[in-house]
Amino acid sequence: MAAVAVAPQPVQAPNILKFPAPVKVKNPAAVALGKLGGSKGGKIRAAKLSTERKKEIAQQAAKVRWAKVKAE
Repeated sequence: MAAVAVAPQPVQAPNILKFPAPVKVKNPAAVALGKLGGSKGGKIRAAKLSTERKKEIAQQAAKVRWAKVKAE
């Protein structure tokens, strides 16, 4: 007699309940405050910087961008 290989049967998992993902509720007051400060923060900071400092920041950003290796 020849031996016959039999594939194992998958094990049935017990009934698993799936619960919906919790919904995150943001505080509307905090959202409003964030929009007030966030929308004008960068513009005010840029206005306070000198032309030389803005140039330094831009050059540093360009060096970092060009130094990145592109994915092939």
